[in-house]
Amino acid sequence: MRAYVRSLPKAELHIHIEGSLEPDLMLVLARRNDVALRFGTVEEIRAAYGFTDLQSFLDIYYEGAAVLRTEQDFYDLAWAYLTRAAADGVRRAEIFFDPQTHTERGVPFDTVISGLHRAASDAGDLGVSAELILSVLRHLSPEAAMRTLEEGLRHRDKIIGVGLDSSEIGRPPSLFEAVFARARGEGLHVVAHAGEEGPPEYIREALDLLRAERIDHGVRVEEDPALLERVISERIPLTMCPLSNLKLRVVEQLGDHNLKRLLDAGAVVTINSDDPAYFGGYIVDNYVAAAEALELSDADLAHIARSSIEASFATSQQKAAWIDEVAQATR
Repeated sequence: MRAYVRSLPKAELHIHIEGSLEPDLMLVLARRNDVALRFGTVEEIRAAYGFTDLQSFLDIYYEGAAVLRTEQDFYDLAWAYLTRAAADGVRRAEIFFDPQTHTERGVPFDTVISGLHRAASDAGDLGVSAELILSVLRHLSPEAAMRTLEEGLRHRDKIIGVGLDSSEIGRPPSLFEAVFARARGEGLHVVAHAGEEGPPEYIREALDLLRAERIDHGVRVEEDPALLERVISERIPLTMCPLSNLKLRVVEQLGDHNLKRLLDAGAVVTINSDDPAYFGGYIVDNYVAAAEALELSDADLAHIARSSIEASFATSQQKAAWIDEVAQATR
């Protein structure tokens, strides 16, 4: 099955580049930049990944990100992910990055985006079309988000969209309505995390107030039948991340995940890796884990891969070429 999944051309639409920081690279960058870590070995770092919820994950996530200091660090981080993505059959990667994670600790915005964009540009050599989506942190203020967006607009040619991430509880999308109106006014695509920890109402707010084109996660959409019907009828993509949901205990076991039910109901479901270094698997690992736990057929997997391409912000010509590749891979 793994070889079959790897052979399927696919898009990854929910990947946080900071969440792809593997322990070995973390140690390399810490030594390069003389950053003191409380971990001395790869094994100690992996042991620290025993978080139990979104907030405890975010704590170690931000600690790890502290080793990222220079443009080359951000390039190396993105290049490591893109190399792995290419080997996993990813044709299109729409990569989230969290500038506030870095600017809040004194790393210039220009440093972050220059390194990431250079890697994304070089990804064509790997056969991957890669673009950046600037994500704002919802646990910080809407005013801080707007300042970050304004910084991002100075690099309008390097980003294709704006997203909303970080801990959901008590931070509804409505807080960021003005930020996303500004982004849309600049012609940027809009996506938002909603319905992971937060209630279905957050999904509705993301659609109605932010005008999100995709919902990242969206696991709790089933709790509101009218909302589910809308998501299905309007063909709103859900960028689901099975291993993330398991690790953060959104579901107790993968067999409980609603991905298959949503797929069978007609929802546009995609499979992604979220923060793969922390959640134990990249995109192929997520496809395989979901397939085994939910009894997804080869046809289901091909349908999901095709849906990921259709839900991407790639050009129509790119999509057509990759969809044709999916058809060829399933003959």
